[in-house]
Parts: sequence; C-alpha cells; structure tokens
Amino acid sequence: MRIAFDVSPLSHERTGVNNYILGSLRGLAEAAAGEHEVVAFAPTSPEGRRVIATTLVGLPVELRLKTFPGAHGWRTAWSVAGYPPAERWLGKLDVLHFTDWMYPPQRRGVRSTTIHDLVPLHHPQWVTKRTRAMHQRKARHAALTCDVMFANSAFTADDFAATLDFPRERIVVAHPGIGDAFSADGDAAELGRPYVLTVATLEPRKNLGTLVDAYALLGDEDLALVVVGGEGWGEQPRLDRPGVVRTGRVSDEELARLYRGAAVVVYPSRFEGFGMPITEAMASGAAVVASSHPSLDEAAGDVAVRADPESAEEIAEAIRVAIGRRDELRERGLAHARQFSWRRVGELFLEGYERFA
Repeated sequence: MRIAFDVSPLSHERTGVNNYILGSLRGLAEAAAGEHEVVAFAPTSPEGRRVIATTLVGLPVELRLKTFPGAHGWRTAWSVAGYPPAERWLGKLDVLHFTDWMYPPQRRGVRSTTIHDLVPLHHPQWVTKRTRAMHQRKARHAALTCDVMFANSAFTADDFAATLDFPRERIVVAHPGIGDAFSADGDAAELGRPYVLTVATLEPRKNLGTLVDAYALLGDEDLALVVVGGEGWGEQPRLDRPGVVRTGRVSDEELARLYRGAAVVVYPSRFEGFGMPITEAMASGAAVVASSHPSLDEAAGDVAVRADPESAEEIAEAIRVAIGRRDELRERGLAHARQFSWRRVGELFLEGYERFA
C-alpha cells in the first residue's frame, strides 16, 4: 500500500495531539517495515516546513511538503472546496490519513482519520474560536466520508459513534504509546524539596485552578507544586502563589526526569481523549492522581488514585493517599504502562487500512 499521512500539525509546538501524530507515524513506519510506502505530507508555512523536516529526521518515510504563506487559510480552503484531489500533488494513493487541521479531498482509496476527542463539540467554551470551527467541520466531514477511523480510547470511539451517528465497528481503538524517554531508569530531578507535578497547557479544561486550590489545602510548606506546560487561552489559573513553580514546556528527557523525581503526579483534567501524561508518568515510575472523569479511565486503569476534578478537597486527599502509597503505585503503574506501544498503534493502523481496502 501507498499511505499518505498528514503531518501538518507537527509545524506547531508539541502538545498531546501532536505527540500522538508523531508517535503513530513512527509506529506506522516501523510496522510497515518496507512492505508499505508511507508518505508524510503537509501544506505549511516556511517556518512550519523547517520544523516538520527537523522533527521527522531519520524517519523512513517520504516527505512531501508544500510551502504557502497563510497556510492555515490554504488548508481550510482546500478542505472546504474539496478540490483539487490530493493525488494531483502526491500521486497514486491507496490510503489517505488526515489528522487534525484539514480534510483533503481524494479520488480513490481508503479514507481515514484519527479522532482525539470531541471537546470542541461538547464544550465549545473551552477552546478558541478557530479551534472550535476547525474541529467541528472536520468531525462532521469525517463522519460522512471516512471508511475507517482511529480513536485514542474506547471512550472517544463510543463518543464519536454516538454523537455523529458513525458505525462503531468502523472505529479502531489505538491507545497512545509511550515515548522511549519515559522510563523509570535514569536521573531524577532534584528541586531542593519534594514536589507535586502536573503537566498541561494552560487552558480551562485542564483545571489547574482547582489543583492550585488543592495544593493550598495540603498546607505543607516543604512541598512545591511544579507546573509544566505552554501558554494557553481562556481564564488562567493563579500560579503566582507561594510554592508554585512554572517551567513552561520542557523536552521529553527533562519531563521524564521531573516525573521520576516527583512525590506524585496529578492530572486533574475535566475531559480528555485519553490522558497521555498519566501513562508517561507511570512508565517513569511515578505515583499518579487522576481526575475521575470517565474519559481518563483507560489511561488510569485501576492504578491511579482518582478524584472529582471539581473538588479541591478530594484532589488534596488523593494526593495525600498517593504519597502514602507511592511504592505500591509505582510498581503497579510500571506494569500498567507496559501495554502501551507506538509499534502496536502502527500495526492497528495497517490492520484498519487493510480491512477496508
């Protein structure tokens, strides 16, 4: 098969969605093992072209990038107009897999995409106007045109099928893998005192304000709260309180060090597709507290200590419990994390394409 795989979002900074796109492409290239041709393509800005090319160095895929000033508008126009077909640019295709920003037209072959979550449909107030419009269009178009879809969790697959009336049997669940950097082996960060760690872009659904309130309830002046993640949008939590440390975005290697050194990792999100920081933290040997929202059930398994994301009191108590059970949760978390592999994601993609070819 000749598989065209959209990598447009990799032109921007790495978020959970972008990490899934990159990980799944790596897994697909590994699973293809020379038997199938993988073409990574993107219409992108001049800077985006540089970022994508650097990100994909060493990956055994054919790279097709076109540079356009105002690339977002071009991608939107191409998707909405439905012309010209992608084959005009990429040649004959057996599969076209689009990702998060556009839905390119094609003449023939399997049509596929990945669904990460339906936050823009269920909670439009939690996303930017541009994200809301882009994802609502994409989800509805995908439901009408795709032969097969891949979801990062059974929760997301069930949600998409029910919300957009898409046949559930045509959605393949491909849980995110875990990057090689995230291992219990290696150096642990030392910040001079114990710390609670959270990883999230500063946006409303990540619920960092409630976590900051929970941290204050702990009343432990020797315990810091470390917040890793980029700038976001919407109402921002107050992170200028005593004991709260912001790092901004960090490399995977530095994030793994922070996971390994944390007293506990807390992920209090109100709604997710899966919740990749949970499994990354477990693979790094951390005890984890996670929101009790069902969208995080598959990432958390029966290992994470769960808490109502809207209750600072419950989160604070869950942190106390997790710290007290740290050694037990570490061993169980390591075992839980072993089931998640990007190679397996690639195999599932190939199986899905072949089933509907």
